[in-house]
Amino acid sequence: MTAPAEDLVVRRTYPDPVEDIWSALTESDRLGRWFGTWTGDPATGTVRLTVTGEVDAGGAVDDPVDVVIEVCEPPHRLVVDLPSGSDSWHLDVTLSAHGDGTELVLTQRLDGTVAREDLAAGWTWYLARLAAAQSGEPMPPWDPAA
Repeated sequence: MTAPAEDLVVRRTYPDPVEDIWSALTESDRLGRWFGTWTGDPATGTVRLTVTGEVDAGGAVDDPVDVVIEVCEPPHRLVVDLPSGSDSWHLDVTLSAHGDGTELVLTQRLDGTVAREDLAAGWTWYLARLAAAQSGEPMPPWDPAA
């Protein structure tokens, strides 16, 4: 499936099995190591997310937001709507086996409220943080030019 031009697509490969990357995306304590934590019952279709990773980029902990879970197909696909200001970010994450590891494909529908380059830099940084959390390495510094 080819993404429309208005989508941002970011691909990363990790040496870890699909199930381990899935856990790093969906378990609150593991997600908290690199992005943020959530509370609530995913079975209801909504969780309350607090993004904490921005602190490492000189920002602040965001106020919690209600994230709508549109698709959850463990351990291969997660689609959510993440509130951002007065808008919502539609995120589609797929995981597939890649050799002994995992290919992660993150697709974000662009709505024109944030520049593609800014979103790409942010997701590049966050996915590098995921790699660091997986390997036990220090978190990468924020680099908006990445």
